[in-house]
Amino acid sequence: MDELLTTLKTIGLSEVPQAPDTYPAINPVDIYRSHITELLSPIAGVDSKIVYSALQFTNVLDKGDLVLAIGALRIKGRKPPELAEELSGKFPESPLIEKPVAEGNYLKFFFKPKPLASILLPSVLKNGASFGFNTNLGLRDPSDASKGRKKMIVEFSSPNIAKPFHAGHLRSTIIGGFLANLYEGAGWEVMRMNYLGDWGKQYGVLALGFEKFGNEEALVANPIDHLFNVYVKISAEQAEEKEEMAKIKAEMEALQAKNEDITEQANNLQAIIDNGVDEQARKYFKRMVDGDKDALAIWQRFRDLSIARYKQTYARLNINYDSYSGESEVKDESMENAARIMEETKVSENSDGAVIVDFAKLGAKKLGKAIVKKKDGTSLYLTRDIGAIMEREEKYKFDRMIYVVASAQDLHLAQLFKIVEAMGLKQLAQKCQHINFGIVQGMSTRKGTVKFLDDILRDVGDKMHEVMKENEDKYAQVGEPEKIADILGISSVMVQDMSGKRINNYTFDINRMTSYDGDTGPYLQYAHARLSSMFRKTGLTKEDLETADYSLLVEPHAINLIRSLVQWPDTFLATLKTQEPVTVLIYLFRMSHELSSSYQHLNVINCEPDLKKARMALYFCARQILNNGMRLLGLSPVER
Repeated sequence: MDELLTTLKTIGLSEVPQAPDTYPAINPVDIYRSHITELLSPIAGVDSKIVYSALQFTNVLDKGDLVLAIGALRIKGRKPPELAEELSGKFPESPLIEKPVAEGNYLKFFFKPKPLASILLPSVLKNGASFGFNTNLGLRDPSDASKGRKKMIVEFSSPNIAKPFHAGHLRSTIIGGFLANLYEGAGWEVMRMNYLGDWGKQYGVLALGFEKFGNEEALVANPIDHLFNVYVKISAEQAEEKEEMAKIKAEMEALQAKNEDITEQANNLQAIIDNGVDEQARKYFKRMVDGDKDALAIWQRFRDLSIARYKQTYARLNINYDSYSGESEVKDESMENAARIMEETKVSENSDGAVIVDFAKLGAKKLGKAIVKKKDGTSLYLTRDIGAIMEREEKYKFDRMIYVVASAQDLHLAQLFKIVEAMGLKQLAQKCQHINFGIVQGMSTRKGTVKFLDDILRDVGDKMHEVMKENEDKYAQVGEPEKIADILGISSVMVQDMSGKRINNYTFDINRMTSYDGDTGPYLQYAHARLSSMFRKTGLTKEDLETADYSLLVEPHAINLIRSLVQWPDTFLATLKTQEPVTVLIYLFRMSHELSSSYQHLNVINCEPDLKKARMALYFCARQILNNGMRLLGLSPVER
């Protein structure tokens, strides 16, 4: 703040304009909003809080750097266009702001270029990788840091062991990783949790399959693929047995119709029921539930090997987890406690031997009915999820928990939160949020078989490598081209996934996403690499840039780029509200377009030294903000 005050004094301000709950040292636009509020509030006769909240940043530079809708001032009995003209005329001279422009129902404010450059660029250079983020937002009490930070659990990815890590898990992983980064940027204490599908009768099926079809070397080499293949084979046997049972039952019905003996068929049917995959799997899982050491040891090995392989894949996506939880870890006591509370609060009821929840009786008719315990006493996912919420609340004392799960599970999550609320745990339910997303289309292989995430990333990386080879000169300059191709491939997948609103479905298009043309991952990576190359070629240091004369940046392209850069902190705040990665992407592409149009007008290498230093400082700041935005999305910015 001292450095900022020194800068503002050279411009003509005696103090830093600072409205309540603003952070001018972190977000330069806060200075401008506070300054405009100080000048406009007495002219309009409107409370300063109303004026401040009415000032919005724009998506198009022609509309101004900030815009104010006259209607938001809540002044009755005046026509907005007339009031806009009047306020514009009365607005005093300012060292920071041009005279506001009245346009219809709006007032447009344009920042004066020289003061803006002198405030913004040193702030970016000083704050570096943290510029635009605001860790004060995660404090439980901004006025007292000793009260600690708010705690957030983000549960995402959550694949089922022995089943393919498919496109849905990819979307959950990308979006969940982004949300975890977002809230860390806001100063929350974030726990990244992977809640694995690692329990149930299917693990009995898997163990039987491994006894019959398993291969130790294949298991160690690629546990996820091998266990999946084993599961497919044993499941095929299971399906054959079901078909055989259906066939025998049909024969028995035909014989009974003729009053003929069905003993042989009945014996055959009972033999399948007693010795088939389904019954053996049920018995095996019962051994696991009962704590059989041998059965649990095999299950634990499958789980550990799968997690080790998942970690390799997640690392490629810049994802690390704080907790690998799972259905297996939810305690029976927790589910029994939840069942007891549901019964006592009359949330649940008996229905033909099963325990159900009738949401119509809870005032949520559209949620229908849900079974929480089968007739045979078996608990379901819903019961386990209720137990898990209660365990997490007790263990982590979280302020908020986000479930990043496909929109296909909208009903399940809505039922879960409603049950928790109806159990008398309204505050706990209110701390939970479902972040949903649409499906990915066009990802099945030509054979129509399952496609694992590793296969997807390999194919996209190979495609990116082919694209890179098309430019022989640049390809020759890249160290470890295959590694860079992998990073670019992953960037292309992630950016295509984040390019629309989460809830929208999208079509996986490998040619589109790996293109350098248009708004793609490679386009952003190229923009970052070009700025990095420019900095290398100048031979300047960051310390050199800090002594630059920013008043030399007078060209329209330089000014527009500065105006674009200053929007980054507000974009971060907007993203916290939308929880949409596309909010960040739209900004990064818009800013990158400003960059692209500036290069031929703002030559750096062949200009005189002082101008070279000033322009490079501008481009260095652009690279920093591009880097910050890409890292927030989970991308790995490349230098070449």
